[in-house]
Amino acid sequence: MMYRLAIYDMDRTVTVHGTYTGFLLHVARRMAPWRLLLFPCVILAMLAYVLKLITRQRLKEVNQALMVGWNVERAKLMPHIESYADTVIATNLRQGAVAQIAQDRADGCRLVLATASYRLYVEPIARRLGFDAVIATDHLSQDLRYVRAKIAGENCYDTGKLRMIKAWMAAEAIDRASAHIRAYSDHVSDAPMLEFADVAFAANPHKPLARLAAERGWARVDWA
Repeated sequence: MMYRLAIYDMDRTVTVHGTYTGFLLHVARRMAPWRLLLFPCVILAMLAYVLKLITRQRLKEVNQALMVGWNVERAKLMPHIESYADTVIATNLRQGAVAQIAQDRADGCRLVLATASYRLYVEPIARRLGFDAVIATDHLSQDLRYVRAKIAGENCYDTGKLRMIKAWMAAEAIDRASAHIRAYSDHVSDAPMLEFADVAFAANPHKPLARLAAERGWARVDWA
């Protein structure tokens, strides 16, 4: 049996803009507007990451603790997550990506959204777009009553994303030799995923990925 997979990155591939900062601000405005006063600390944390004083994973944990809270009751949080997903669908999609997703579905592909963003808000977005599976960064308490600002396992990024894709395929009993994979991304950090695919697409690529795509012979698509 041949499995047909279409694996999409999310931020700036399916969406026009990144979703993580929007998620933090959306939730803060609705749950605890006073947390917006802490946003300068988010900027400082980003600077610490740029200076390599903290890891990308730690950056995400710190920012969530500042803007959302260290421990947040899931039942109180989820209505705001759902409203954020509605906002992303209404205002932050590349229509070319939406059309390609529909084409891959029509071609019989299983649609997979693989992203460094948190599963917490990615799944509602993926559900609205008709994706079949989500591979994303998980919270330590992903299935518990309280959502903690702590990542379980590794950030779904770069080589970590490829490891998580392979782990998902193994869990789904999909052998690589029996799979035909299309992969789409805008960022060079997804080079491992694109190399893993049978057909790779640099979608609205930034300059480093555009250069790499030209070297590797990967197709380029520019979606409005």
